[in-house]
Amino acid sequence: MLIFAGVIIEARNIHKRFGTLEVLKGIDLEVAKAEVLAVVGASGAGKTTLLQILGTLSTPDEGSLVIDGTTVFDGSSRSLKGDALASFRGRRIGFVFQAHHLLPEFNAVENVMIPALIAGRPQSEAREDALRLLELTGLSGRLSHKPSELSGGEQQRVAIARALVNSPAVLFADEPTGNLDSATKQEIHRLFFDLRERLGQTVVIVTHDPELAAICDRRIEMKDGRLCL
Repeated sequence: MLIFAGVIIEARNIHKRFGTLEVLKGIDLEVAKAEVLAVVGASGAGKTTLLQILGTLSTPDEGSLVIDGTTVFDGSSRSLKGDALASFRGRRIGFVFQAHHLLPEFNAVENVMIPALIAGRPQSEAREDALRLLELTGLSGRLSHKPSELSGGEQQRVAIARALVNSPAVLFADEPTGNLDSATKQEIHRLFFDLRERLGQTVVIVTHDPELAAICDRRIEMKDGRLCL
């Protein structure tokens, strides 16, 4: 049985509205360090909206969010805004989406390096980390290949390595295996747990895949903007 050491995400009373539609209705959620958490539920339940707020891409209308000891939102002057929020997101949050969003003109190493270079890290350091992560994700033999020369699963591995290059506190994944065949899905599923074992990585996954949800440390279900207890 896994024993988690501390809380890395603490969300309290998260509300989000779009016009008159209340999409999130008071979400309370804690995620432990090195936990692999699945968020499931029907389309329209609020999963992606919650992921965007936890990942600091969207701001809640009410509530507070603390990530790795930093108060991101709480409705006060302590909340991160503007450049400070963007800097925090770039350094402490990683994202993987269903679409890979790799830049076609760059090879695998260059694609992984990009977030590190944007963060102002030295090129030599960015390259060293990119090579290490591509080896960790099983792509040491595909370093110079551009996205068009990689399979869908390989492209997703590059996207995962890119999301990890700045050593984020949390990796958020939105339907990360939605476009992959069954065998490749299982490889990517195992990879998330390899990352937890080797890096101590916290992973929060929004998924409709019952197989992926079943093997996560914890599965929470959303319905009509609330967490089902």
